[in-house]
Amino acid sequence: MGGPDRACPVCAGQSALRWDGYSSSSWDIVRCTNCDMSYLKNPVPYEALEEDFAWEKTYAAKAAASSGSTPLSQGVRKLRTRLGILHRDKQQAFQRWFNNGHVLDVGCGSGQRLRPPLTPYGIELSKALHAQADTFMKAHGGYCAHGAGADTIWQFPKGKFDGILMFSYLEHEVEVNKVLTGAYHALKDDGAVFIRVPNFGSLNRRLIGAKWCGFRLPDHVNYFTLKTLTDTCRRAGFSTQLVNKISLPLDDNISVLLRKI
Repeated sequence: MGGPDRACPVCAGQSALRWDGYSSSSWDIVRCTNCDMSYLKNPVPYEALEEDFAWEKTYAAKAAASSGSTPLSQGVRKLRTRLGILHRDKQQAFQRWFNNGHVLDVGCGSGQRLRPPLTPYGIELSKALHAQADTFMKAHGGYCAHGAGADTIWQFPKGKFDGILMFSYLEHEVEVNKVLTGAYHALKDDGAVFIRVPNFGSLNRRLIGAKWCGFRLPDHVNYFTLKTLTDTCRRAGFSTQLVNKISLPLDDNISVLLRKI
């Protein structure tokens, strides 16, 4: 069912060890022996992600199968609530980080993550979601391009954007370095990139294993820790600032803000 094997998306290394507890007869999740990055070795082609494995189709199935992972996940969420570690609407942070300017949302879904006074632009692979996003963004001064993020981001002019979002996107991208260097190209010198990805180093993943909510095959192809995410972004020319410092050990996601070095 899987596609051809790929090298490590971070360092291009060929040597990797299989995570047997997380892999299956169809899918091989491995850890690079050179840079420690974990990733899906045999992802499906982009064409399959447009239709057969489109996000809006696989998300519901995964949520139903995991029910939030396990009862332990519910306990972790209750602890996070008690400690005041909650997910909040980031619109105000986006406006502050991106100077109320032009912002590109890579893997934008239906396209309504960015609101005025920000001017929204997007890239979306799913044909159905692209149509929704393009309609919304054109109504607010921007537009949505259809295609794979790593290729399509290079269609935008150099230095066009005050900000770039990769919100629950980079875990889906086979060509990680290409999309990040594309972001560097399209970003203004004083701009910023916000990234949120599943936290492979989380307590929840370590304790509950294969039922962890961050595993969603075949569309999650990269599994970052803070260390491997920082290393990946540095190779593309970015410094990394951790946004969710307090919650990180108990958080199933990593949130970082990138600036050009």
